[in-house]
Amino acid sequence: MLEQKLVERYSTIGKPIPKIDGFEKVTGYARYVDDIKLPNMLYGKILRSRYPHARIKRIDTSRAEALPGVAAVITAKDTPMRRMGILKDQLPLKYGKVRSVRDEVAAVAAVDEETALEALDLIEVEYEELEPVFDPEEAMKPDAPLVHEELGTNVVNLNFRFSTDDEELERIFREAPAVVEGEYRVHYVNASPLGTIGVVAHYDERGHLTIYTNTQAPFLYKRDLAEITGVDPAKIHVIQPEIGGAFGRGMDLHPTDAIAVFLSIKTRKPVKIVFSRREELEYAPPRQPAIIRMRTAADRTGRLLARDAKLILDAGAYVSWGPFDARVMMATTTGLYQLTHARFDATVVYTNNPYCGTQRGAGNPQITFAIEQQMDELAEELGMDPVEFRIINANKPNTVTPQGMIITSCGMEECIRRAAQAIGWRGRGSAGLGKGIGLACYFHVGGGARVYRSDGCGTIVQVDDFGRVTVITGSTDIGTGSDTAIAQIVAEELGVPVSRVSVVNDDTAIRPWDVGTHASRATFVAGNSALLAAREAKRQILETASQLFGTPIDELDIRDGYVYSRSDPSKKMEYDKVIRRGHLREGGRVILASAFYDPPNQMQDERWMGNISAAYTFGAQAVLLEVDEETGTIRVLKVVSAHDAGRILNPLGAEGQVHGGVVMGLGYTLSEELVLDRGRVVNATLMDYLLFTSHEAPEIVPIFVETEDPQGPYGAKGLGETGCIPTPAAVANAIYDATGKRLRELPIKPWNILRK
Repeated sequence: MLEQKLVERYSTIGKPIPKIDGFEKVTGYARYVDDIKLPNMLYGKILRSRYPHARIKRIDTSRAEALPGVAAVITAKDTPMRRMGILKDQLPLKYGKVRSVRDEVAAVAAVDEETALEALDLIEVEYEELEPVFDPEEAMKPDAPLVHEELGTNVVNLNFRFSTDDEELERIFREAPAVVEGEYRVHYVNASPLGTIGVVAHYDERGHLTIYTNTQAPFLYKRDLAEITGVDPAKIHVIQPEIGGAFGRGMDLHPTDAIAVFLSIKTRKPVKIVFSRREELEYAPPRQPAIIRMRTAADRTGRLLARDAKLILDAGAYVSWGPFDARVMMATTTGLYQLTHARFDATVVYTNNPYCGTQRGAGNPQITFAIEQQMDELAEELGMDPVEFRIINANKPNTVTPQGMIITSCGMEECIRRAAQAIGWRGRGSAGLGKGIGLACYFHVGGGARVYRSDGCGTIVQVDDFGRVTVITGSTDIGTGSDTAIAQIVAEELGVPVSRVSVVNDDTAIRPWDVGTHASRATFVAGNSALLAAREAKRQILETASQLFGTPIDELDIRDGYVYSRSDPSKKMEYDKVIRRGHLREGGRVILASAFYDPPNQMQDERWMGNISAAYTFGAQAVLLEVDEETGTIRVLKVVSAHDAGRILNPLGAEGQVHGGVVMGLGYTLSEELVLDRGRVVNATLMDYLLFTSHEAPEIVPIFVETEDPQGPYGAKGLGETGCIPTPAAVANAIYDATGKRLRELPIKPWNILRK
């Protein structure tokens, strides 16, 4: 049996392995932040501003403090008043002025939620209303109300500009035989994971802070929290319970986190703050909206010549991760398809709207919505088939983009062909009366994204005397199944069943450092780290076996739980028996290995040049839909989603990621929208905020083009974000195919079609 199985290349890689944490999650054994209950725990609630822009003249908390059951009431004056955020432009509790209806003014800790809410109603705040500004273009005008007066402008000092050559670019657009241009507008949406924002903070009498949180980046969270609260980072212990989805929301350190700590410091008791679904919709940072003005040029043969994008990004009242999505928008503007000339210029503007976070795809769905519609428009102007036009310009392996991003593996052309074939593409108008087919491609990081000086991840692998393999990884599984991929990688390298591998990653006190789960990096970066650690653990096992067998170590291997000799397969022993033989003796050893993997990518320089990711993913998505001519109702019938994500480690998990991404993309395109009135969310219930559900989901066909990346673990690249990226553009192109109407604003609602 062993000899027969040796002919197979892999034992677990490429096999459909159920999630290793699936049982706990479907049976209710998994513990989330909302499940955390500690002795003497208090419940926190936050009072927010009544106005989008106002001065705080007076806060009186005396009546709230006198309410039975209230343990603490705090305002900014009760805190160190250290600023937080990427630009250090906001306080956890606001002092002197509020700039958004989300602004935190005071907070309460009480014996239960009802008492805490009652206490909020007893806090008196006197405001002096100021004129607000909600339109980013209006906010740029010289006479606009200033969100941050000390800056003297609402235009944020962030340089998101790249150009190959301005003069040459303008010459190309003047002389090019085919040029298209347009304005595209994309909107606010909420990530809406199953788990809402939550934190339990316990500052004890020894000055130690234990905090339970659903952050995506526990070590950066710990650093930032120490800086804001003044607690010694060596005394901060971050524990991550199970995470019910995050989609980028967990990259932020929220004011909520710091407020929970301040309340716990004052009471010396655990304080829990968990958002309700309404609070999640109202106060969690949404996807970055944008105004995109773009033009693209091509020659008569169909070769792209240049692309020029000018964006306005509404930061809201403060700068968080959302505006930094411009870096991804820039990379896609310059890198999607073969281009020699490109320009990107994004202006970030303060308004009195909610501040924005990053969200799955990190700006890529927004910019791809514009790029891929212009690809269709150029094809039409040139009289070319849109599929063939994309194939002509598709990215190729072993090429370099204008920003210096080095493309190694690339199966983009095959993704286009297979998506078009599977959807039944036969040219424009071939779908039938009232139906349309649209196609769109994507380009995204797949090997980490160096936005910090260190982009690495650490792993510890320990194998006990009974063959149980424990993998302690810095990486955070936010529901994507990355723990399962890590377990597969380690099991494959060690030659043991996946069932013998457990993954531990919930406690910063024992796990090694990691920069956080973002940029589709977990499989690539954490996977490579796990592979290196497993390789060292395997070497240690084989070293012991070499002594036992009297066989050179390079002739030994492990497969199906057996250590064996390649030259003499009769020499074999269960791997756990080998470990016991090596341990339970004089001068014995334990099997313990560690590794840290930092990918070979680069921080981009001041010109935004540099290979930001160690690998890149590509794909194409095709949509078949029908449009009712009388009502404008759109019904998506089928989505084919083709991906080059390198070798697929787990087809079952990969298909799940694609399905989830496509549905998320369809919601972003057709139904979901945070509607604001004077900066306030007015549809903060799931009755009004129309999440796409399984009822609306069409047939989804995932296709994987396996290119086997040279840098990836077993050839794998990232996949978690890509399913949602091309969806809005593919739907818009399909609507044009069905109706002849070009829609450049999201979300696309029936009345948008009827108005055209």
